[in-house]
Amino acid sequence: MKPMKTLRISDDAHQKLTCMLGEITAQTMKMQTYTDAIENLLSTSVSLPPELLNETQIFIEANRKLGYTSREEFIRDAIRTQLRFIKDQYTYIEIPKDEYEKLQQALADLDTEFLSVDDFVNQQIKKLLQKHQEWQKQREDYEKKASH
Repeated sequence: MKPMKTLRISDDAHQKLTCMLGEITAQTMKMQTYTDAIENLLSTSVSLPPELLNETQIFIEANRKLGYTSREEFIRDAIRTQLRFIKDQYTYIEIPKDEYEKLQQALADLDTEFLSVDDFVNQQIKKLLQKHQEWQKQREDYEKKASH
């Protein structure tokens, strides 16, 4: 049996470690020790430069309306978003911020049915895809009649 060593940690670190211990226990469905939690933390942690973490924290605090409550939550969401793009599940379209804001204002000023620029773009895409689907069906029907 290995000799035990004592590690002093703050109350805050103890609370976080206990929370992590509960999460690991729930995931593995078996009791875990603090050693298990620390080993899990060390094997799953990612080191980021302090300036990037600081910039992330400042962004979260300045943009509370986005709903992020912690750096970890923000970073997890950023990774999920990036993975969707890398896996080719989504395509990213860049619109200059000033044009986006002008379009948002135009939609509001003109009292359109659109809730936002995103809503406008999504509805235009759906309409065109629906028209295209109808066009394809008409073309198939025409080709069937022409072949008989």
